[in-house]
Amino acid sequence: MLVVTRFVLDGTDEGFVERAHTALGALAACPGYLRGRLARAFDDPTHWSIVTEWQSVGAYRRALSAFDVKMYATPLLAQSLDEPSAFEELAEVAPGGALTVTASDRA
Repeated sequence: MLVVTRFVLDGTDEGFVERAHTALGALAACPGYLRGRLARAFDDPTHWSIVTEWQSVGAYRRALSAFDVKMYATPLLAQSLDEPSAFEELAEVAPGGALTVTASDRA
């Protein structure tokens, strides 16, 4: 499961990077967390993303209830763009590998 959370800053990243690092640390301590990244757009440095990968949507939702996530990640995530952020992975190709297709969990 992939979570893509996008931000548009007002031209300054004052304190944002440190808060994003702290948020990633809080998320990383949760069961089911696989990896996470903080990224900035090359073409417009006011656009940022936090991308995390989780074992399941349940693991991600449970992580949002963790105390440290509520303290350090939720306030930052509340400043993100209001758009869908949780995605189920439906296809994958490793370098030089074959395409692997996964059925949707949606009913």
